[in-house]
Amino acid sequence: EYEEESYNIWLNEMRVPVRKIVKLGEHDNFWPADAPTKGPNGPCGPCSEIFYDWGEGKGCGKDSCNPACDCGRFVEIWNLVFTQFDRKPDGSLAPLPNKNIDTGMGLERMASVMQGVRTNFETDLFVPMTGRIRAGIREEPGTSNLNLIVDHIRAVTFAICDGVSPSNEKRGYVVRKLIRRAYLKSRSRTPFLYNIVPVVVDVMKDVYPELGEKREHISAIVKEEEKRFNDTLEAALPVLEEMLASGATELTGEQVFKLVDTYGLPIDVIEEKAEVPLDMEGFEKLMEQRKEQSRRGSDITCDFIFSPDFFADAPNPGCSDELPLKTKLEFMLKGEEVCDEAKEGDCVEVITSPQSGRLYAVAGGQVGDTGSIVKPGAEMDIVNTLDVDGRKVLQAVVKKGSFARGDEVTLEVDSVKKMRTACNHTATHLLQAALRGVLGSQVKQSGSYVDDKRLRFDFTHMKKLSDRELARVEDMVNGWIEEGVSVCKEMKKLEEAKGEGALSFFGEKYEDTVRVVSVGEYSKELCGGTHVDNTAEICVFKIINESSVASGIRRIEALTGENAVKWIKETLEGLLEDCRRASGGDPGIQEEVAEYVDGLISGKTRVTRSVIRDFDEKIRPVLMETRERLERDAKKDKKKKQAEAFDQTKAKIDGFVKNAVRIGEVNFISGIIEDAGMELLRKCAGYLEKKMDSGVVLLGGDEEGKAFLICAVTPDLADKGVDARKIMDRASKSIGGGGGGKPTFAQAGGKDPGGLREAIEQAKKFIGGKE
Repeated sequence: EYEEESYNIWLNEMRVPVRKIVKLGEHDNFWPADAPTKGPNGPCGPCSEIFYDWGEGKGCGKDSCNPACDCGRFVEIWNLVFTQFDRKPDGSLAPLPNKNIDTGMGLERMASVMQGVRTNFETDLFVPMTGRIRAGIREEPGTSNLNLIVDHIRAVTFAICDGVSPSNEKRGYVVRKLIRRAYLKSRSRTPFLYNIVPVVVDVMKDVYPELGEKREHISAIVKEEEKRFNDTLEAALPVLEEMLASGATELTGEQVFKLVDTYGLPIDVIEEKAEVPLDMEGFEKLMEQRKEQSRRGSDITCDFIFSPDFFADAPNPGCSDELPLKTKLEFMLKGEEVCDEAKEGDCVEVITSPQSGRLYAVAGGQVGDTGSIVKPGAEMDIVNTLDVDGRKVLQAVVKKGSFARGDEVTLEVDSVKKMRTACNHTATHLLQAALRGVLGSQVKQSGSYVDDKRLRFDFTHMKKLSDRELARVEDMVNGWIEEGVSVCKEMKKLEEAKGEGALSFFGEKYEDTVRVVSVGEYSKELCGGTHVDNTAEICVFKIINESSVASGIRRIEALTGENAVKWIKETLEGLLEDCRRASGGDPGIQEEVAEYVDGLISGKTRVTRSVIRDFDEKIRPVLMETRERLERDAKKDKKKKQAEAFDQTKAKIDGFVKNAVRIGEVNFISGIIEDAGMELLRKCAGYLEKKMDSGVVLLGGDEEGKAFLICAVTPDLADKGVDARKIMDRASKSIGGGGGGKPTFAQAGGKDPGGLREAIEQAKKFIGGKE
């Protein structure tokens, strides 16, 4: 019925020819697809979809071809959804009281049609970007990769413009993944994506002028992320090579997880470089464990669809400063819908009556307070607090039982997290004062982020801070902390506060009456955040990173209190472990350093300003120099031993060349080297491969009761179908193992060295076509 109504309108009122109107049924012409018969329940309706026909010469060419065919002849450019029904549980379609038409046109698809090209990547929206990429990299990445790169960098440009920077969390993680994926697909090993940003801006700035205002900022962030990823590749690939050098015929789940989780190496890079199978099942189990740990430790265990508009009709009860607070659930929102009940596992946004005046809502770079809402037999965790026109909106997850609107409950704040967040916030004020003292009064805050774990402070400065400057800033902050300076919070008229020299955040709008936070004579800022009463409560301050986030903008990340102490201990333990591993046991560090380190790790030594100074100036530099020296010595020793082993083996493998056999048209060199692990076999195979123009090399070795095989095939034979992987698959069965690789190179390991000779014979039979 509804299809006929639409059909008649197109035919009789719009005068569209019959041959150009196609009925496709509820699967293709209904939203959601198949809703009348299969659901889901809720708002739905028929669609009228408008297609452009590229002509009979395009696509599959079948007589039956119509807009439902995915051959490419027809491209949808417009869709009209007549949202007019409410599907009920019994399958009936009841008319909606308020009907609407949801209409959407594909701008880029329309552009491709108007410009006579088959895809949006060939339109004037993308061609300037693809041209810039081709001009900026040496190796053509291929059409599909080129399209992916321009699509990703355009998305990244808009995301960063909207304030989403690369990170390891949520939206920031998506931006980071997009940049890294585009960088990999380019096959470039130097930053270049940042050069595409100005082209994106030039194409889009007439419609989105804000892009032009932030062009340099966006480019700088993309370039920094590219450099970091390149550093990741340079740091991680040697670790991967070391894992393979031990003769691994498979990367274990633990090894893959370490490369991904610790070093940030993408799976596709590991697969490409490893040339051996990956234990993906083991990796995915470990990754799931890490995700579960993250979920348990995360501030937010589910995503909320937050919008201030959802609370336009919500009540705005009065506030109470009592904690714990006896209150009532006045309003609950689940997703976009007001609800009367929330069950275990539900994510809801609630307003209580009365509200708590002591819960801090997200503002000024500081996270919102967390806590709990409980009643007998039920509990929900408050994971964030937001403000909507004076309403305290509590985002919460029901952990146990259920809640109903109107329930009497008790609200409590997480006082430990609140205190640690306050310490970090006051520390940002001290940090800005110290930076201005060391670098000059031209330093201005350009952004910040504060939670209970760490603080991040962005500020204006044109160059990287030296180690000496960072040490002075850190020491100055710790000096004010040890001094125990009172922190004053008071309300003042805006003009009065500015007259007293109070610093304000650039671009922030302030009311006539403002809150001023003063730390003795050292710092005075306009701020609505939470703070300690005395700097001594912060205990200790430690800078852990300084970096660039944009042209003329630097970022300092720091820790306070227990988190700072924990970081120092873990840093020392990591350096000590590196030294022990490089030295094979005793790192041989100076006795006084060893005692100092032991005192900090064990907790006998209290972390103070002077201890941090010694840590930065004496202890950590000594351990880092020791580690570097030991690692250099270990590499030299390993290289020397490898060279000696190869020299001792060279005469034997030269004999393998003399004993080469001809199998059909294939020159086959093989042999067994005693006491040879995978690394030595690799070196020997490479040596033999260079000595012949065309052929197959198969070498076996044994070490510590294990068997190893290496197979190398020259490229000319690989092109003809001689595959090292298939040869290895046949040969490795004789040593009770398995392996993998690529057509020109494969390796395997097994538990039966006695089967090495049989492995060579099996390889000969396989190459000769004899089963």
